[in-house]
Amino acid sequence: MRFLGPELGGVVEELSLETDARNNVLTKDYATSVEGVFSAGNMRRGQSLVVWAIHEGRECAIAVDEFLSKKPTMLNARSESLYEKR
Repeated sequence: MRFLGPELGGVVEELSLETDARNNVLTKDYATSVEGVFSAGNMRRGQSLVVWAIHEGRECAIAVDEFLSKKPTMLNARSESLYEKR
């Protein structure tokens, strides 16, 4: 059976996260509709290659780091800061 998207119960339902037509969690720069909650990989983009999940995990970690520290990240994976765009 192919990947049908994230299950709508559990965390998605409990936090009332916004989803798209395919039930993927909607994000802007990996941040969900709930402040302080982030999503990446299959939850955000749907079924994909593991290399995309790894890349998104790293990019999401940067977004979380900038959210928590309230300044540009010291992590080395992105050419521009999401924090400075806000």
